[in-house]
Amino acid sequence: MSPKLQPVRGTHDILPEEFEKFHAVVTRARELATLYGFREMATPIFEATEVFSRSMGETSDVVSKEMFTFQTKGEESVTLRPEFTAGIVRAFLSNGMQQHLPLKLFSTGSLFRYERPQKGRQRQFHQVNFEWLGDDSWEADVELICLAGHLLFSLSGKKGCTLLINTLGDQESRARYREALVGYLAPYTKELSEDSQRRLATNPLRILDSKSPQDKKIIDGAPQITHYLNESARKRFNTVHEALSQKEVPFFQSVKITPSLVRGLDYYTDTVFEFVAEAGELGAQNTVLAGGRYDGLVEQMGGKLTPAIGFAAGIERLLLLTHELKWSKLNDISIVVLPFEEIEPNVVLYIAASLRNRLLGWHLHTKRRCTVEIAWRGSVKKRMERAAQSDVTHLILLPPEEANRESCIIRYMKIHEQQEIKIADLFDTDKLAKLLEIPTK
Repeated sequence: MSPKLQPVRGTHDILPEEFEKFHAVVTRARELATLYGFREMATPIFEATEVFSRSMGETSDVVSKEMFTFQTKGEESVTLRPEFTAGIVRAFLSNGMQQHLPLKLFSTGSLFRYERPQKGRQRQFHQVNFEWLGDDSWEADVELICLAGHLLFSLSGKKGCTLLINTLGDQESRARYREALVGYLAPYTKELSEDSQRRLATNPLRILDSKSPQDKKIIDGAPQITHYLNESARKRFNTVHEALSQKEVPFFQSVKITPSLVRGLDYYTDTVFEFVAEAGELGAQNTVLAGGRYDGLVEQMGGKLTPAIGFAAGIERLLLLTHELKWSKLNDISIVVLPFEEIEPNVVLYIAASLRNRLLGWHLHTKRRCTVEIAWRGSVKKRMERAAQSDVTHLILLPPEEANRESCIIRYMKIHEQQEIKIADLFDTDKLAKLLEIPTK
């Protein structure tokens, strides 16, 4: 096959079997968003480049190395979104949503970063994203982190992830720490990686996030930000940590203060966190989801000072953890209408249309997936064999003899039983519900 007919490097097709699981993860995240009071919204898949460079920091790896940026015909610079938060804040400002604070917002969709593809990490990937704007309380930090843990627990069926937590402090604390960190790192300038040498002058805290082996040896001896917190920042972080460490707080295995945790984007302040899986479970990178507080971002992008906190989780990475999530289709209803050749097509279409209309209503009520298909072509034997080899739950046969008596045969594929019924029963809501064992109330 021609290379041009293969997916571009760093992208992949989500085929039907995988999409079942993909959709289940998104559905679970959406259900939890509703449970915790989040409302769903969507932003464009690309934005003006400034939206990301201004919010994420010109020196961040995402902006300097990983963004897919191009010129439009009108010579505007636009970028495929590499993350959700900046676009959500842009939408918050451009749509005048400041009047409706506090806001809890959920989003999901595709994102794009130019990086080396690896297990659970692609150049086009997908995330579920949660943002909470307008609440500066430590309780909001705790509740959002519990939501993140709840998501992982509900997908994996176990408390197998560890919560790493740190604080970047308030503006005063960060300024004191920055000065101390630069003082410590300056003598090692020539020993640092090229990226870290550049960051030393622009954003030294990012050096703590370096994955370079030569940097790690130096970072291990660096001063810790917790030693430079003022009383207010220290009290907040201790309160958040204590609340998350209570045995009554479910959904994660353990909580670990991690002084080197700074996250990769410039807009984070105060509480930052990650959930990490057991070594080797996700490949080279074991971070499952991550987030933190970004109280200054709205103001940085031209709005009024607005506290905010959020997190995002890659769906491809979540799929690697979903060992216990049930993909069972036992509660689904899949009907195949199988007419014999002598049956008028209009009769078959009418029956299928009536079934689809009723099952759509039941799907909305019961959340059970319902499908109705017509098996038109091939011998009756072949069509029945195909139905038996698939996930069909009910087969409605329309042989000419029964049709002449205004009857049909309903076959229950899972228990290998069947009965003759009146065709009129398919149009009677109560009788059909009983035949299909669907609760209507």
